[in-house]
Amino acid sequence: MAGSRVIVLVFAICTALSVAACREEGDVQISSLKFTGVEQVDKGALANALQTKAGSWIPWGRKRFFDRRAFEADLKRIEAFYLDRGFPDARVRSFDVKLNDAQDKVAVTLDISEGEPIRVAAIEVIGFDVIPERELKTLRETLPLQPERPLDRQLAVASRDRALNALRDHGYPYAEVALREEETGPRAVRLIVQANPGILATFGEVDVRGVQTVGEHIIRRQLTFKPGDTFTRREMRESQRKLYGLELFEFANVESLEEPVLMNPDVPVRVTVAEGKHRKVTTGIGYGTEEHARARIRWEHLNVFGGAQKFGAEGKWSSLDRGVRMDYREPYFLAPHFSMSFDGEAWQAAEPVYSTNRLGGRATLRHQANQQNFWTVSIGSEYQRSVITDEALQDFTIRDELIALGLDPRGDITEGTLTAAAFDINRNTTNSLLDARSGYLVNARIEKAFPGLNGSYDYWAASTEGRHYFSVGSRAVLANRIRLGATLAADDLDLNVPFYKRYFLGGSSSVRGWGRYEISPLSGFGFPIGGLAMLEGSSEVRLPLWGKFGAVAFLDYGNVWTDAHDIDVTDLRYAVGPGLRYMTPIGPARLDVGYQLNPLEGLLVNGEPQKRQFRIHFSIGQAF
Repeated sequence: MAGSRVIVLVFAICTALSVAACREEGDVQISSLKFTGVEQVDKGALANALQTKAGSWIPWGRKRFFDRRAFEADLKRIEAFYLDRGFPDARVRSFDVKLNDAQDKVAVTLDISEGEPIRVAAIEVIGFDVIPERELKTLRETLPLQPERPLDRQLAVASRDRALNALRDHGYPYAEVALREEETGPRAVRLIVQANPGILATFGEVDVRGVQTVGEHIIRRQLTFKPGDTFTRREMRESQRKLYGLELFEFANVESLEEPVLMNPDVPVRVTVAEGKHRKVTTGIGYGTEEHARARIRWEHLNVFGGAQKFGAEGKWSSLDRGVRMDYREPYFLAPHFSMSFDGEAWQAAEPVYSTNRLGGRATLRHQANQQNFWTVSIGSEYQRSVITDEALQDFTIRDELIALGLDPRGDITEGTLTAAAFDINRNTTNSLLDARSGYLVNARIEKAFPGLNGSYDYWAASTEGRHYFSVGSRAVLANRIRLGATLAADDLDLNVPFYKRYFLGGSSSVRGWGRYEISPLSGFGFPIGGLAMLEGSSEVRLPLWGKFGAVAFLDYGNVWTDAHDIDVTDLRYAVGPGLRYMTPIGPARLDVGYQLNPLEGLLVNGEPQKRQFRIHFSIGQAF
């Protein structure tokens, strides 16, 4: 049946082209490939499984050409694709081919009858008593294949692998997991995941290979396990991540050498590394119409004192900005999981409308318990002096740019030294840094500025943020964020807080109905001047459309108050709107249109009363 359809298709193309003999295969481009009747599987995944693909509509994009043999094979691939996902009766019902007027492109439409799937009535997990009940419950809830879903063979295998890894992460390297199906009714099966844990094992001796100039003790101290500890692949992965974090190795691998036949209770481990270059110099020379001649040089030395320390120095010079920066990092400070870093700079920026001089440094103690959790304690001091020209102060169109640079647009000269200590804590369980679909992020910061060591400011500041990502079905994601911050100035004097520590909201990653820094207390003239307390939040529904394109609908809210005593959760600004997303290698490119539900009365934008209640934002990366 499939072969006869292909013959009909080829005959139709040849007739439409009005030639005596069929043209060479590859002459006819595929302008589009569409599916009808596809409702229970992902169309994108189905299209990716086929050799017959639509070419790019972009003139310089890749073109795709019709191939009879590939199309014939694709008719069989579609049935195999559906069978693998639990649809044994799926068939290609018919197809339609339309030739364009120029007779060089075809649009192919495939009509598919999916049929009824075989569904998973229940999933039984047997033989996993060695795993704590709480973690076993989490395992059941996070198996890729879940009850009431079609019997997807790939998800079933992924579920088995996840169950097997759970046992290996709890000390059972010789565990075996098997899948078994039992019919429970018409088109319904019970999936049984049965385990044989084997023996409880511990880590044995560690063999380190590949070291040359790096001491073996450096590698061993990065390992998060030692001989005699309960065996777990989780600690092996964490150790490998820490080895790469040293930046000393081009390759690092931590592998266990268990022998299933002998089932040795002490599992030896091999660590293999390949060292990279420990000294690097990067330079850059150029010319621009604004900067004129510019030059940059950076020198880095890894393992500078033989203990995996990192030292870097950078210098830059141009007519607009110049200076030097230095940084030093001690990856192992007194105990595992602790590191210490020092940063310092002397920098001068001299733009046509402003100039800034900065001199200061900071020391940071960091504790990284694992990939998800860390906290830091830091102390630093920085002197800054900024001068803004009268022309810039009177040009209201660049006001937001001055604020972004930390400059106070209310006066021409700002000078002071910020000496402060801070404590930060962070937990991140999200599954992706660029486009999270599950998990949460929580962070908090407390900062104290004090007038000692020539400090010009005196305040307490606290801020916190929470984000949560939740998958809805197999496609949509519900994302939520809330952020709160407050600063208490000593003696209630604003002069005790530097301007660049004031809060502003609005922009592409904030309350999107307003422009950058437009939500804040206003001056007597209607200009945003920032405040010392802030609350903002967002909720988004993210849904893929087709290919790399997606859409969102969002609700943003927030406000900034003059000081912490003025916080009023009933006094918030709201914005709603839609957005488009296009996935790129560096994150989604996004276009958002935000509409103000309650405009900020008296707000001046570019020196004039606000003329519209919506803003259009384009950026790279999700809003949060």
